Amino acid sequence: MESLPKLNFPPIRLRARRRGDTVEVWDALRGIYLVLSPEEWVRQHLIAYLVAGCGVQPKRIVEEYPVPLNGQPQRADVVVVGDCAEPLLLAECKAPDVVIGERTLAQAVRYNSVLGARFIVLTNGLKHFCWECREGHYEQLSGFPNL
Repeated sequence: MESLPKLNFPPIRLRARRRGDTVEVWDALRGIYLVLSPEEWVRQHLIAYLVAGCGVQPKRIVEEYPVPLNGQPQRADVVVVGDCAEPLLLAECKAPDVVIGERTLAQAVRYNSVLGARFIVLTNGLKHFCWECREGHYEQLSGFPNL
């Protein structure tokens, strides 16, 4: 884990293990070990922030949320659901070295055309962006905290 950068999230504690040349991290939501990729590093930090910083109940967070798009199975990185399992927030996590740009936003908007979440969050762990869907149009929220 020493090769992974410090992210712009509050620090978290992760349970990790080494299997051969691979480092795996315990994903408490799914109850499994996952390969600790740069994207997974960001996702685990985002989830911890949603729970500890935003008060989201862990049972409301779904990782790798299925998105049937044009007959092809896709997966949103993180989706927060409401009381009736309706998507409220869709988040896409990228590795810290990936620039969040139009392409990332377009990916999230495509997914959200199926899911219909009110909010989209894009993060590479260093920069965070949030949009709100209002009457079919996306407006970037300028007040979104850059942790």
